[in-house]
Amino acid sequence: MTLDAPTDDRVRYAPRPQTEDLGSRPGPVIPDPVFGAVDRRRGLIVGIVVTLLAVVTRFWDLTHPTDDGTPVFDEKHYVPQGWQLLTGGNWIEDNPAYGLVVHPPVGKWMLAFGEALFGYGPMGWRFMSAVSGVIIVLAVYLTARRMARSTLVGALAALFAICDGVLFVQSRMGMLDIFQVLFVVLAFAALISDRDQMRARLHQVFVEGRIDDSPFGPRLGFRWYRFTAGVMLGLACGTKWSGLYFVVFFTLLSLAFDVAARRAYHVQRPWLGVLRRDVIPSGFSLAVMPVVIYLGTFAAWFSSETSVYRYVVGTEVGTGGAFSWVPAALRSLWYYESGILEFHSGLTNSAGNHHPWESKPWTWPMSLRPMLYAIDYGPDQCGGSDCVRGQMLIGTPALWWLAFPMIAWALWRIASRRDWRYAAVLVAYGAAILPWFTQLDRQMYFFYATPMAPFLVMGLALVCGDILSAGAQRRRSDRQTISVLVVAFYAALVIANFVWLWPILTGAPISDVEWGRQMWLPSWS
Repeated sequence: MTLDAPTDDRVRYAPRPQTEDLGSRPGPVIPDPVFGAVDRRRGLIVGIVVTLLAVVTRFWDLTHPTDDGTPVFDEKHYVPQGWQLLTGGNWIEDNPAYGLVVHPPVGKWMLAFGEALFGYGPMGWRFMSAVSGVIIVLAVYLTARRMARSTLVGALAALFAICDGVLFVQSRMGMLDIFQVLFVVLAFAALISDRDQMRARLHQVFVEGRIDDSPFGPRLGFRWYRFTAGVMLGLACGTKWSGLYFVVFFTLLSLAFDVAARRAYHVQRPWLGVLRRDVIPSGFSLAVMPVVIYLGTFAAWFSSETSVYRYVVGTEVGTGGAFSWVPAALRSLWYYESGILEFHSGLTNSAGNHHPWESKPWTWPMSLRPMLYAIDYGPDQCGGSDCVRGQMLIGTPALWWLAFPMIAWALWRIASRRDWRYAAVLVAYGAAILPWFTQLDRQMYFFYATPMAPFLVMGLALVCGDILSAGAQRRRSDRQTISVLVVAFYAALVIANFVWLWPILTGAPISDVEWGRQMWLPSWS
């Protein structure tokens, strides 16, 4: 078994000769012009299969569990807010009974869309979450496939995403986190596609002999994928503010891609080329565009006469001062948002805010402190004894317990092989966890780690790809067979682990004894 294409092979090309003498010299080494996996038919078939598997798992018995027919856990906040958006007029939240609205509206629009289709019930609450979960699996497949140039690696990444407890449970809950993950993954996929597209343009310029027309390299034209990434990042911020972390990390990642591409194609001054050619367009697409999109998500708030805090200038906010030149609507929005920031800033342990299921970010990589979403006891179908119906947010241990080995291997590959694939995955993974270490006093929960999950599974799939590549490159049937068996055994272990956890991921009725068997660690209960 072999992978579809190597990821770090390089090939010699001679630029179009300017003279016969130049044409007789070997050209400089440039990357192999392979931009994505090459087996399109097989890639399409595999993509359809993993998407169908995602649909089955995400939609199976989607309407359970509930709290006697009502939402569970934080669904109790966001589900009625989505309904109020749908029924209150003008797509805004203005019901003072909800108190301070602490998140932007995009995720609640998504919930409202499902409620518009299926009404105010479990299917309506969770429909768009399940749809988002399916799209995430497909995006993980396509992105890993493109990075590895391998349909097999993409399929492994999709399988891991299907079997990950965090992505699975969040895809079946009427909460906001899965929508943010959707937009973040789509932004990441767009940046990976942009990398390939820009390298394809540079390759064409190089083989045409025009790479030295400017010491800064060519202008690369409008970059639709990067623009798309900016839109997705704006929607991520319009779902939860933590999307801002990805704006910063992904902007730096895109610029790093540009520097590496110009160096790979022997631009004379690649760093200055990026500064002159790429920084400003990247800033507009990946920094300014998210701000524009974020403000655009408040269009209904701006246009309504009844929006909360819409007209505080002149009452809560003075009309003069250094910022009197700022339009009153924007100053009102700033007042509204500053109240949200103050609310979040006050949710600290030192202020006496504690929760029995809170966790800190150092526990997230291995899912050491999961989250209980629903629990119910009573007689059921457990052989006449009482049953437990509990739903927990737990990362599949076969995946999450290998987070640190995956990170270590990724760092080794980056240091020894300059493997850009792992660098990209670690940047995204870092954006999901590192900023939280700056505010450790704050109340935190494991569902904040949801954006880590897609990049964890991509990293693990890349490691599996390396194992298969190592076996294939040995050109010994025994080594190749062993590498295939190792990866196959690991994939089977992930599936078996997911099946084992199924009852506590879905809230299925199980006995007290079985519930105890599911609690592998003391910190899980």
